[in-house]
Amino acid sequence: MRVGDLIEDIKPLRCVGSPDVQVSGIEQDSRKVVPGTLFIAVRGTASDGHRFMDAAAGAGAVCIVCEELPAVLHDGVTYVVAADTREALGHIASAWYGHPSSTLTLVGVTGTNGKTTVATLLYEMFRLQGEKAGLLSTVCNYVDDRPVASTHTTPDAISLNALLADMVKSGCRYAFMEVSSHSADQKRIAGLDFDGAIFTNLTRDHMDYHKTTEAYLKAKKSFFDSLGRKAFALVNADDRNGSVMVQNCKGTVHTYSLSSMADFKGKIIESRLDGTLMSVNGHEVETLFVGRFNACNLLAVYGAAVLLGMDPDTALVRLSMLVPVSGRFQTLRSPSGLTAVIDYAHTPDAVTNVLNSIREVVRDKGRIITVVGAGGNRDAGKRPIMAAEAARLSDMVILTSDNPRFEEPDDIIAQMRAGIAPQMLKNVLSVTDRREAIRTALRFARPGDVVLVAGKGHEDYQEIKGVKHHFNDREVVEEAFNELNC
Repeated sequence: MRVGDLIEDIKPLRCVGSPDVQVSGIEQDSRKVVPGTLFIAVRGTASDGHRFMDAAAGAGAVCIVCEELPAVLHDGVTYVVAADTREALGHIASAWYGHPSSTLTLVGVTGTNGKTTVATLLYEMFRLQGEKAGLLSTVCNYVDDRPVASTHTTPDAISLNALLADMVKSGCRYAFMEVSSHSADQKRIAGLDFDGAIFTNLTRDHMDYHKTTEAYLKAKKSFFDSLGRKAFALVNADDRNGSVMVQNCKGTVHTYSLSSMADFKGKIIESRLDGTLMSVNGHEVETLFVGRFNACNLLAVYGAAVLLGMDPDTALVRLSMLVPVSGRFQTLRSPSGLTAVIDYAHTPDAVTNVLNSIREVVRDKGRIITVVGAGGNRDAGKRPIMAAEAARLSDMVILTSDNPRFEEPDDIIAQMRAGIAPQMLKNVLSVTDRREAIRTALRFARPGDVVLVAGKGHEDYQEIKGVKHHFNDREVVEEAFNELNC
């Protein structure tokens, strides 16, 4: 493609050289540049691509997109100066892959919790309708029924557009994707044509990156600010930040709620550990999901499906056919009647939600034993809060290791323990080894009790000192059921 065609949407501040130069590939990593490449110099969190412009030119780049020109310009290289190369990267990647998001009906889901569930269930719902659809999520990406490994909640702009183009090539009509706060802030979604955006909720998370809750909110809000007039915005009216998200939104705003008047109104009629009977816009539907937070997620799924043109009655039928996402309130039962719940809850709000959901069902008929840890090299401020919530809402808590990464697990556990009131510590144990912590919880449990294993959900690894070791909470629970005769 011509340089001029690739930069058509970025409104460059300056172009030095010919826009008619032909490009054979695009890269933001100078180490991957080969002759004929267009290189975009992006300022990242770890390094600045502007430092590698000379290396890219030396490797054969025919065009370099940058925010400021290098001291020495290479002969035969076209230099394009843009105000923001992170945003330019998104537009260039979209153009390179033929603007795939404009061909697809693309819906993004953002929020602290629920992104994976809502995006995945929308994907499943439309596939149940016989539609070809794609999914971009934390757990796994799918091009129709073909899985593609996922490394980030939202991939970089080049990988993202490549996946969307693959969906178009495979005949997909719809695509559903998680939009993380990091990707919005880093403008990885720039240049995408969204037909809809969904907001689930906003609570404390990623303070290691955003530093303040205001910056975290602003990153998510920027997604809604960028929507076009033909798009819809569907927000959770039960979260006070829902109205904030759409203050400057040009799209059509719709709401869903379990507590107040909304376009899509829900009510929980009966809760059990194997499902929930709920009302959606006055119609009863039996679902396989548990808890208020999941009822809220289902409302978002139903609302989005209807806004995308699905018949409301058909949407209710499809809702009843959906099954929980792996590692999201995944219920396991032992032969003796013990119940274990595997959940990805790794924020204070998520821990609170899942424990409240369990308590609604268990009431006073059994105890709740919670196994919980916190990831290393991430927001340390949430650790004592998570532990305090776990202790408040559980009968017994076992603090353990999650993904310690490059931190010492015992240091993380100590920080969690510090958040628990002294009078509650008698019901708290610290077991560093996660496998042994889970087995300990099951040894303490009696029939009728529920053991919550929180934090890792679908993950099949534990990251320690930069090495990922195979570890799956579900597998450990099932092994313990058999070995301990639970």
